[in-house]
Amino acid sequence: MSKTILGITGAKIIINGKLTYSDISGTKAKNHGLLMNARFIQGIFDDKADVSRFSRLGISWDPDENTTRLIKALPEWKEYGLLAFTVGLQGGMPVLTIPNSTIDNNPYSEDGTRINPSYLKRLDTLITSADQLGMVVIVSLLYQGQSTRMKDGRCIRNAVKSACNFLRDNAYKNVLIEVANEHDVGQFKNHPLVFYPDGIVSLIDLAKKESGGMLVGASSGGIRFYREVCEASDIILVHGNAGTEQSYYNMIRDVKALNLNKPIVCNEDSPRFTQLKVAYQTGTSWGYYNTHTKQEPPADWSITEGEDYFFAWRMADGLGIRVPEIPFETQFYLQGFEENFIYENKRWIRLASLYPEKIDYVEFYRNGEFFDIAYEEPYYVNHKKTWIQEGVEMTNIEKWKAVIHLHSGEVLERRNN
Repeated sequence: MSKTILGITGAKIIINGKLTYSDISGTKAKNHGLLMNARFIQGIFDDKADVSRFSRLGISWDPDENTTRLIKALPEWKEYGLLAFTVGLQGGMPVLTIPNSTIDNNPYSEDGTRINPSYLKRLDTLITSADQLGMVVIVSLLYQGQSTRMKDGRCIRNAVKSACNFLRDNAYKNVLIEVANEHDVGQFKNHPLVFYPDGIVSLIDLAKKESGGMLVGASSGGIRFYREVCEASDIILVHGNAGTEQSYYNMIRDVKALNLNKPIVCNEDSPRFTQLKVAYQTGTSWGYYNTHTKQEPPADWSITEGEDYFFAWRMADGLGIRVPEIPFETQFYLQGFEENFIYENKRWIRLASLYPEKIDYVEFYRNGEFFDIAYEEPYYVNHKKTWIQEGVEMTNIEKWKAVIHLHSGEVLERRNN
């Protein structure tokens, strides 16, 4: 019997008939009904092309163990207020290292009528474990990076039907279906049924029917939405990638102006967690996306030091969950020098902070010489987008320094040794 029953009432999320967070003493009433979440998209990942290359980052690759480690990490995340996470049947792209075009993480058969049983077993274990914890799983069915392995629209329709029938037949109550992750980007352009609004709307309708009436939505690319997709969705899924606080707010404002009275859930943004401010002020849900530790298989699903912990703390504090104060001197962390997070001699250096909005800019020095500067959160070396940076090839004996210029005029330094 399900312990976690997901529902909606107007623009609010309910679990077991009650507004989310309303059962936690001290939480702020204005935040009751939100669904704070994270992108754990690789939770059932595997690679039929060359799985050996994912024995790295200090972990020997095993797809079942990857799922098990995620399940073990969930209780700690929930303590900080995380109530949902997104996992994908076709996973997501390891944006920092291995080209997604070389990865075969597609569990659907050639015609879409069957799903690899190993994937379904891992998905079942994950959903049932989340159910016992009082958590929701956002199950994403289609990902553009794997859509090249699906031959046509009939295959896609069959895949949606197969996945939704599996979810229906197992009678899960703690699932929200995301038909496609960013239906209007990348390789989905080769599948009009997914790419265009009228096509994805038809798949949303199909998912509702074939799942037996589960809650369904579909996300568009960062800072975009379509009226017809919002109208068809039970829960409006949005993404905030590459957005500033202003552009993210503008999107939320414009979605609300449709007057649909439905929950708005961002289930992918970036490590730019100052967007939490916009989420709490607008009464909408937000999704944390850490490309470094959470999307590079094998993922470290724990709340890691630095950006993960700072996000978790800010999420909890914003909800009204009591968390211990973090001393000022430990509110800044030079990240990327963790022992095992190195690939092809590259490291991804960045400055994490509990309050990134207090930072004006960060200068990075390599072996005493200026190397790069970051003006915007996240404060990456070799910043490309809010979720992408280029790695730096280096030796193990290099000395790095981050010079942090605060808006207050104070200047701080953090070093890797």
